[in-house]
Amino acid sequence: VVFFLCQLILLYFSLLSFYQEGDVVLGGLFPLHYSPVSSVTSFQWEPQQTTYEYFSARALRWMETMMFAVREINQRRDLLPHLTLGFHIRDSCDHVPVSLRGSLLLVNGQPEWGADSRGAGQGPGSDCAAVRRAVSPVIIGDAASGVSMAVLRTLGSFQIPLVSYFASCSCLSDQKQFPTFMRTMPSDAFQIRALARLVRYFHWTWVGVIGVESDYARFAIQLFLQESVHFGMCAAYVHFYPVVLTQHAVGQLVDTIQVSKEINLRSILRECLHRNITGLQLIASEAWATSKSLWGEFGDLLTGTLGFGIRKADVIPGLKDFLTRLGPSDRSQSAFLAEFWEETFNCRVNDSLNTHTHSISYLDREPCSGREDLGDVYTPYADVSQLRVSYNVYKAVYLIAHALQDMTNCVDGQGPFINGTCGDPKHVKPWQVKFSTLGEEVSFDHNGDPIASYDLMNWQRGQDGSLRLVKVGFYDASLADGRDLVINDTVIQWPVGKQVPRSVCSESCPPGTRVARKKGEPVCCFDCIPCAEGEVSNQTDSLNCIRCSDVTWPNEARDHCVPKTIEFLSYQESMGVVLCVVSILGACASLSVLAVFVANRHTPIVRGNNMELSFLLLSFLSVCFLIGLLFIGEPSDWLCRIRYPAFGVSFALCISCLLAKTMVVLMAFRATLPGSDVMKWFGPAQQRASVVLCTAVQGLICLIWLLTRPPYTNLNTSHISSVIIIDCAMGSEVAFWCVLGYIGLLACMCFILAFLARKLPDNFNEAKFITFSMLIFFAVWITFIPVYVSTAGKYTVAVHVFAILASAFGLLVCIFAPKCYIVMLRPEKNSRKHMMLKG
Repeated sequence: VVFFLCQLILLYFSLLSFYQEGDVVLGGLFPLHYSPVSSVTSFQWEPQQTTYEYFSARALRWMETMMFAVREINQRRDLLPHLTLGFHIRDSCDHVPVSLRGSLLLVNGQPEWGADSRGAGQGPGSDCAAVRRAVSPVIIGDAASGVSMAVLRTLGSFQIPLVSYFASCSCLSDQKQFPTFMRTMPSDAFQIRALARLVRYFHWTWVGVIGVESDYARFAIQLFLQESVHFGMCAAYVHFYPVVLTQHAVGQLVDTIQVSKEINLRSILRECLHRNITGLQLIASEAWATSKSLWGEFGDLLTGTLGFGIRKADVIPGLKDFLTRLGPSDRSQSAFLAEFWEETFNCRVNDSLNTHTHSISYLDREPCSGREDLGDVYTPYADVSQLRVSYNVYKAVYLIAHALQDMTNCVDGQGPFINGTCGDPKHVKPWQVKFSTLGEEVSFDHNGDPIASYDLMNWQRGQDGSLRLVKVGFYDASLADGRDLVINDTVIQWPVGKQVPRSVCSESCPPGTRVARKKGEPVCCFDCIPCAEGEVSNQTDSLNCIRCSDVTWPNEARDHCVPKTIEFLSYQESMGVVLCVVSILGACASLSVLAVFVANRHTPIVRGNNMELSFLLLSFLSVCFLIGLLFIGEPSDWLCRIRYPAFGVSFALCISCLLAKTMVVLMAFRATLPGSDVMKWFGPAQQRASVVLCTAVQGLICLIWLLTRPPYTNLNTSHISSVIIIDCAMGSEVAFWCVLGYIGLLACMCFILAFLARKLPDNFNEAKFITFSMLIFFAVWITFIPVYVSTAGKYTVAVHVFAILASAFGLLVCIFAPKCYIVMLRPEKNSRKHMMLKG
């Protein structure tokens, strides 16, 4: 009776796990059930077996892929020709207690009597304890990172390797904590970097981050937040929800999502649908980026989702046929297969030993007819279009097989273990293994992590409403930064419209502005401040504005520097034209008066007013008028060196001539006194000499000026920032004021002498006109000084030209207009008799 009872229990155990004998039996942990149904323990009676809400046909495919890979390797002659592989697979239920129990059963090689891998139970007695299974020296599993960590902390003390096909937490790369861990799933460190680059690629800087309340999620989210800082992204919120979601917890989470417009998984999606929250851009982690099970209920909400899926195999030859080999007769081989059959065809297997540990009742279902065919229905189990995790399982089996091959071929003394030993093939350690499978070179880094490569998947709705997982790009960690992420934007289907959705706290600051951080808020929340005067920013979201160079100035948009407006007194503008015309008219007027005087040189009024000095004065006045033209037009160094000395010398000549004429008047009247002979000391030669001498002093001042610090062209930007004023810098301000001062000195001497001679008896006393002309001269130049100092740019030059013309016209009109009036209009007064009349 005891023997028969033991055989029944062994049969029951075999139905709750998968076992196949072999020289090396590989352990396997797969989450065939998940979502435990919570229950409250009263501690008044024995705890009930834990039940689970869902059965995973997808995980069953992973398990079958392991069995398929083992069978394929056993059929090969080039790989492990002298060893056969077996397997011992148990359900981990994605639950730490169950996984720990299952892993200990695998490495000890004995079943747990009277209970399956998902619940605790009591054995039938010690009479059956002698029956044992083969010990598994290595375990393939588990799927979840948290569960894998728990298993590793238990098995690590015994140096039993664990090769995971889906655990991605980067914390598992720590070889000090987990020296026996290896995986065919890329580390989350790569996925997080890829996600951060994806978000940055589409300029999403304001994202919500949610995850389950677990060490794995907290560690991954912390890494994402650290990585996102490098790309200028901010978390609108970070929310962790409990593993078992209550309605209150879901409501709180969706409230947060609704405010900030972000989203995540099944219970949450259901609440979002209930609240009619749509049009959100979802970014999926690889855990569900290719999970089609969510589409049926949440397709409208998930359309447009982007996520990175682990690299898939285009096809694993023979796997499709292996998966679909199952028929009605196979469902009795295992409780798992029976439950899969019931879930797929919604029927009840009457003769199964399935305990139906999920919470959904099945007793009201119709019995299975036995004519069910997997080819007639869709199930994730037989879907080989997205072989990603299944491919990882496949590679995990081959990894262990190649490690066994290396150990089998190992030469003692050159092995990977202490003192170069090879070790026992039954104690496999698949480190530093490289192999090729399905055309892919598989290698691992020093942490036991494979080189990451992800496919960027976009959830699109097909014409028939079905889910189309479209590859729209990829991320390859082996490529250089900037080329590791490739995206084809044109084929992406977005949740709303055809444009990339925007997700920012503050709109980007356009060129011409800079970012001003808001105190106490994330760096993604800011104000846009226009660049200050003279500064530009030519990039979006510029942190600082750049000052333009001395010869450039911001345009109106302040997004780039443009050449400054060049300003000088030119011939093309009205003011320059007017001054030019007046200068030419003044010169013409002077030459016309000279022509009149030359034509009437024999008349008394011309001869009686020192004809030679009058001719010189008219010639020099015409030059003074033309000097004004040197101040018009674009300045150059040579022009600057000419204009100021020419101005100073020409006016010195004019005032010297007037000074000589005034002295002649005084000397002439003193010569009429008895016994006076002063005129012989101030004859024509002395007059010319006095003009030359007085002018020579001015010439010497100008020469010293040119030899020491001559005038030069200056680009003046100090007066008007946006304008370059091209003017002539003095070089030496002292020299300039010395030139003006010397002219003023000559004018003062001339004025004093003319003033003293103004009442000398004569019908035509020229001293009176010289006095009046000097008064005008002083008025012009005294007014010139404050105006000259207070103006800038071309107006300074215009003031200078105006002063030259005004003073020259003053001299010409005051001195020569009365003479011309008599010569041309009153010739009867142009006689010696009239001139000799006493006033």
